[in-house]
Amino acid sequence: MTHEEQRRYLIRELLAEDAQYQSIVIPENAQKQKDLLRALMNVRPPMPIGQDFLTVQDEYLSAERDMEGVVDVHDLPSLRCDERLVLWQGDITTLNADAIVNAANSGMRGCFRALHSCIDNIVHSKSGIQLRLYCDEMMNQQGYEEPTGQAKITPAFNLPSQYVLHTVGPIVEGRVTQHNRELLASCYRSCLELATENGLKTIAFCCISTGVFHFPNQEAAEIAVKTVTDFLQVPSSIQRVIFNVFKDADKQIYRELLGPNAAVETTH
Repeated sequence: MTHEEQRRYLIRELLAEDAQYQSIVIPENAQKQKDLLRALMNVRPPMPIGQDFLTVQDEYLSAERDMEGVVDVHDLPSLRCDERLVLWQGDITTLNADAIVNAANSGMRGCFRALHSCIDNIVHSKSGIQLRLYCDEMMNQQGYEEPTGQAKITPAFNLPSQYVLHTVGPIVEGRVTQHNRELLASCYRSCLELATENGLKTIAFCCISTGVFHFPNQEAAEIAVKTVTDFLQVPSSIQRVIFNVFKDADKQIYRELLGPNAAVETTH
């Protein structure tokens, strides 16, 4: 199958799973097809799916990944203050770090809102259906929702990273409390500890809790930098930590904390 034929096949298979989708017509426009495929993956509950589908999906997502381009974390310039630290602006799902950090919700099964812009949605969309299935099995075995401030590790499937570290950040309602601060620090520390336990050398952090969870960006960045730098004072397997930002405002905040020469623009 060609790349477009793969995309159409995947859409047809997902549409066939639910009677309410039978009136949906596959659009001719390639971007609209991509959006429809992603939306169907977003809303799909964690239920079994055939190996034929997964084989085609993996080929399709791998090709999409390669067309978008993979960013080698070892090529990113380190900070002058500490060669183990990097500040990089771009799409975290393009990094080939040993692990990228996903800001998850307490259900830990991804974002079920079609085409939502949160990192949880994007990570699951690009990783593939297997990630939700893996997380569902993991959480069913746990038997309760994931506590805030902890972390779990999963394979990254079709992402360029090897693993995804999922952590649930604190939700801020009104003023930031000391408990909020402690929980956010715990998110970073838990991810670093889990990476160390698994012998990982490179880890990329997103800006945990600063989106729909409403943690103020400045204070969140201060906690992130302090927690990471404190952790790196003790020997571990970690050789490089990437502070990944997407918004210009976050880039400026981190540059003020880490130094003016710390940011690298991305073409993505």
